[in-house]
Amino acid sequence: MRKLFGTAGIRGRYLKEITPELAYSIGLAVATYVGRGSIAVGGDGRLTTPVLKLAAAVGLMAAGADVADVGLIPLPTLAWYVSRHALSAGIYITASHNPPTDNGIKVFKSDGMEFLISDEEKIEEILAEENWRLADWNSVGTYDVISGAVSKYLEELSSKLAPVKKKKIPKVLIDSANGAASLTTPKLLKNLGAEVVSINSNIDGRFPGRYPEPRPDVLEPFIPVARDLGADVYLAHDGDGDRLAVVNPKTGFIKQDRIIALAAKYKLSLGKGKVVVSIDCGNAVREVVESLGGELIIVRLGKVHEGLARYSDAVIAAEPWKLIDPSWGPWIDGIYQAGLIIKLMMEEGKDISSLMSDIPNYPQARYSIRVPKEYKGSLYEALKEYLLSKAPESAEVLTIDGVRINYEDKSWVLVRMSGTEPKVRIYGEAQTVKQLEDIIGDLLRKAREYLKSKGIGELEFEGKLIP
Repeated sequence: MRKLFGTAGIRGRYLKEITPELAYSIGLAVATYVGRGSIAVGGDGRLTTPVLKLAAAVGLMAAGADVADVGLIPLPTLAWYVSRHALSAGIYITASHNPPTDNGIKVFKSDGMEFLISDEEKIEEILAEENWRLADWNSVGTYDVISGAVSKYLEELSSKLAPVKKKKIPKVLIDSANGAASLTTPKLLKNLGAEVVSINSNIDGRFPGRYPEPRPDVLEPFIPVARDLGADVYLAHDGDGDRLAVVNPKTGFIKQDRIIALAAKYKLSLGKGKVVVSIDCGNAVREVVESLGGELIIVRLGKVHEGLARYSDAVIAAEPWKLIDPSWGPWIDGIYQAGLIIKLMMEEGKDISSLMSDIPNYPQARYSIRVPKEYKGSLYEALKEYLLSKAPESAEVLTIDGVRINYEDKSWVLVRMSGTEPKVRIYGEAQTVKQLEDIIGDLLRKAREYLKSKGIGELEFEGKLIP
């Protein structure tokens, strides 16, 4: 049986990697693993989500678990619901920022944290051996449709983030990507007292407004809209609301490392502790954390919750686009993140430029090479070996997730395989744009040469270099 769980749950093309039969089996396995009890199911707005959600619910009930169907809600709201109602687990149907053809499955523990690698391995063992327990006729699970989860989540989150003072009333353009956060973030920001304009806020699983990944190149066409509206900040979600991108209408996309550094600065001002971040984070985070007496912990991409589970004194855990504040809950929450940024703007009386003014800023690039699935692994290995062969002795080599080379001059480059798509990622940072262009251009040339040797003529990639 193929390995199912990747960087972030199970994800893939509907009817190819992700099928109703798989969702049913996941339901059986999860109920068997957690010992039945009550388990929440929910999902995003993709067209295939209801099919997969109900298939998973049937599996849960067949194994004796009671199902609480919270419906179409953002991913963070399902995690919150599981935690606040002390359920045994939660299953959420989503492909996050993937295209509308895809879907996937994420599983949450009773405290709202995503399943750990050890939990995922147990689920895969049950699936491989079909070692699930089917309930007899008189002990199958019940099925209840739950209403009001979103409104109660918003009520608690609005109270949590309520500004102590309001020195500024920011005007916010919020872009929900036609996704599930349309139900929450515009209302949350209004509750906090901001002036809100929303776009792409009608839920549509075809994502007609824009591609659901809030990358710089995807959001760029909307920046003039934010500027013309006189917005102080432009915030953009992915399809299920766990990701958030932040854009300055005057200067453009704000690097995710700097947003993480801003959150770390705020949390470390309240108390010292560890800051858990993924391997693709840059120097801005390290410099801010160390300057404030915090300790930086580096983990695999997609597994920052694993680091949070290991370090009880972590004040935040984050990776680009995603933030966990354990004082709110151990789940990634882009809705919370949006509210926190607006809270800080209000309390400090600053626009987004001023709020970010003391956060270091280095040129950074994030590229993804599209590659036929059968060549993803071999292309990665070719780029990895090339990087290692060129690395000077003075460089630091990290291999906890792909291969990252940290050079003496603080520049770095990371190459890794996507855990969710047929792509190889290239991330990097340098002191100057020219230096970064040379680093990334060299790797793209190597990738082009390798693919050409396999009969693939065109190098297809997406992404952007941000000065």
